[in-house]
Amino acid sequence: MIPESKLYLYCFLTALILSGALTPLMRRLALRFQILDRPLTDVKTHKKPVPYLGGVAIAAGLVLSLIAARFLTSFPTGTLHALRGILLGSIIVFLLGLADDIQRYGLGIRAKFIIQLAAALCLILFDIRIKFISPRWFGDLLTILWVVGIINALNIIDIMDGLAAGIAVIASLGFLFISLPSEEIYVNFTSAALAGALLGFLPYNLSKRWKIFMGDTGSLLAGFVLAALSLGTSYTRVNDLAVFCPLLILGLPIYDTLLVSYLRYSRGMSPFRGSRDHFALRLETFGFFREEILVMCYAAGLLLTFIAYQVTIVSMQNAVLLYGVAAGVALVLGTWLARIQIE
Repeated sequence: MIPESKLYLYCFLTALILSGALTPLMRRLALRFQILDRPLTDVKTHKKPVPYLGGVAIAAGLVLSLIAARFLTSFPTGTLHALRGILLGSIIVFLLGLADDIQRYGLGIRAKFIIQLAAALCLILFDIRIKFISPRWFGDLLTILWVVGIINALNIIDIMDGLAAGIAVIASLGFLFISLPSEEIYVNFTSAALAGALLGFLPYNLSKRWKIFMGDTGSLLAGFVLAALSLGTSYTRVNDLAVFCPLLILGLPIYDTLLVSYLRYSRGMSPFRGSRDHFALRLETFGFFREEILVMCYAAGLLLTFIAYQVTIVSMQNAVLLYGVAAGVALVLGTWLARIQIE
């Protein structure tokens, strides 16, 4: 049996190797069956068709590493119970994303939300939910809204090579770091596995020669797992505001979702209609290169995760100050971004 202290590294490396080995195979399969993201609208930022199915490799790396870890350690009963809920919900979201990527079986917005609702209910059935809000039914309702919101936030921000996957890696490692002293051990295993699976895929996503997208299969799955992880730890007993740390750790996808929704609504558009209002594309329009945007986004993700950690160890007053500064910077930045003219 592998000691628990080393199992996190095992989960990470196993998922990394599996995802890295399967991603080029999925690329060949996507090319063989013409499962491609074709730039048929102006919203698309790539010029040539790019194969999908990177999300299948991510899912395989994540799930297989957790299953393998199950037989190499004595998982606590509560951990197995929670993992079953995550795996069940992940299967639902995975199939939804795969149907969308294959395109022939693409679903409408209403059907997608219903399926995402079912995945969120899987978490609640396995007691992965918001527990600090009463009455319970209201906490469960907020849990559903949170899970569905994060699923779509990761999907929305997947508009530039390396952006969504890189941010998800940072977020998953953030949950791992902050939850290490937590009693919810499944967060640690799953965080390490998700980070490894995404990192195995990332080099191919950034490659010009071997490029592949993770598609809705990958972005919806990553969003669902991150939402589940955010519900699995108490964060701290130092101050009550630490329970809002996920708003910081997942700050970039949440920020982009709110910004895009506001800008589309202000222009009389449906928030669900595609546009180039994303903050990353606005930065590109302003004159930044994509490599610079990725570096800035990764740095912002790390900074927000560090702030989240600080919130878990400081007093209530200092936590309020940290949240206030983060919100103020976001508001100023959003005002500036909104002024950038886009086509």
